[in-house]
Amino acid sequence: MNDPHALLAIALTGVVAGFVNTVAGGGSLLTLPALMLAGLPADVANGTNRVGVVLQSASGVVGFRRAGRLSLASLPALSLPTVTGAALGAWLAADVLPRDLVEPALMAALAVVALVMLFAPPNEGGDSVEPPSLRERPGVALGLFLAGLYGGFVQAGVGFVLLAVLGRGLRIDLVRANAIKLSLVMLFGIVALGIFVAKDQVAWAPGLLLAGATVVGAQLGVRFALRVPARALKRLVVVCALASCAAVVLRG
Repeated sequence: MNDPHALLAIALTGVVAGFVNTVAGGGSLLTLPALMLAGLPADVANGTNRVGVVLQSASGVVGFRRAGRLSLASLPALSLPTVTGAALGAWLAADVLPRDLVEPALMAALAVVALVMLFAPPNEGGDSVEPPSLRERPGVALGLFLAGLYGGFVQAGVGFVLLAVLGRGLRIDLVRANAIKLSLVMLFGIVALGIFVAKDQVAWAPGLLLAGATVVGAQLGVRFALRVPARALKRLVVVCALASCAAVVLRG
């Protein structure tokens, strides 16, 4: 991939996606179609997209941690069902689904999740600083597993699902839910990326370019998320969903 226009488009899309992923989610609804439009096969685009997801999530986690908005105490319990689901989803996408069905499956998943995000009520979050134990909310573990399953398969829009589970299911305030969401995405993203690498479905040059751009966007997103009022942040979640839906429509 040597087309400078395609590389520039990937870089710009990465900055926007990193910002969107950090403050809400849905950035991969922009980057995955961008990689495919740049010429990557659907399965390789799906794997390549994970490079940027992992690195920008890690960057966002560092930003929230430095700001004192991320506690690591709850992560082991929350990550277990999420990572398990993601490993299964990535395996299905990389090794089970026939290659000629990958693109239709990805586009169908993008369209469905975009419609869900468009018509679902915005996440209101909660007022808790620390999430309660999953033993107190057993249904949340299933929600995290299903979020991981979807995220491992296609990634795009999984942030909205995780925010709904964390905000509504565990009643965590939106800023801290964003921080935990990024931590979970980083952890299961590492597992999913490893599976796609093992199946030779990662193009490293555009992946690293995308990663660098998303890290820039993630840092901008952390600063924004920490400074704006909670009500404005909730409205931005809805705006991000609408923008992601537009990206799916344009891809079609």
